Amino acid sequence: MNSMAQALVPYVEFSRVGFVNILAFRLRYFTGIITYFLNVTVYYFIWSAVYSSGHPIAGYNLAQMITYVSVGWMIRSFYWNTIDQEMAYEVIEGKIAMDLIKPVSVQWMWISRAIGESAFRLGLLTLPTAVVVSLVFHVQAPASRENFALFLIAVLGSFFLMGAINFMIGTCAIPLKSILALIRAKYWLIELLSGLLIPMTFFPPKIQTILAWLPFEHIAYTPLQIYLGKLDRAHALRALGTEWFWVVALLVLAHLWWERSVRNITIHGG
Repeated sequence: MNSMAQALVPYVEFSRVGFVNILAFRLRYFTGIITYFLNVTVYYFIWSAVYSSGHPIAGYNLAQMITYVSVGWMIRSFYWNTIDQEMAYEVIEGKIAMDLIKPVSVQWMWISRAIGESAFRLGLLTLPTAVVVSLVFHVQAPASRENFALFLIAVLGSFFLMGAINFMIGTCAIPLKSILALIRAKYWLIELLSGLLIPMTFFPPKIQTILAWLPFEHIAYTPLQIYLGKLDRAHALRALGTEWFWVVALLVLAHLWWERSVRNITIHGG
């Protein structure tokens, strides 16, 4: 037990460093509250126009859609991270060499840093954004206490899904050197396929079937479905099981991709 605790100590420190480092950018998070509020406002007017007839569309009425959009952007401020961008920078600068000589898992070092940053985001960005948005727009409460508890578990899974995906993208900087275009493509792909921009029920049935086999919809769509009570207990638990299966699978794949990539790493600078 003591040996396990000792093994976790470095990663706790990495989380602390991630939390402390982000303190230097506190102003960015105050402006982030305004940015997220504006995003919700834009989508509020868009969906208000779409629902001008007053009839439900794709299983959502206007009040549910406003809640979907509002809560979706709230949780995005928590689970989003920039592991891929930071890794790409370190590869270009040659600083990745310092990570390779540390007696720790590089993958979990980066995820631990992201945990610290997300903890900071939770207090300085997510919760203040939730307060501001809830005061301006009519955001519905969770369907039940149980739904809210399952929602929180789903959001935690969203964080690890994003962490695993971003680590895999960041690792691509080793063979590709420049991954700016890849990061931009990933950004828009995640925004669309995660269900953040529009619920998956708005896609054609055949596309929904295909996307259901991919991990992306569990980043935003699954937590929001649980929050709104669109899934009963059995389906919610099944969705959570699928989400966390993808968490484990992507973390393992990210580890294997990293191990393969560092075999032929070439470092310049330093």
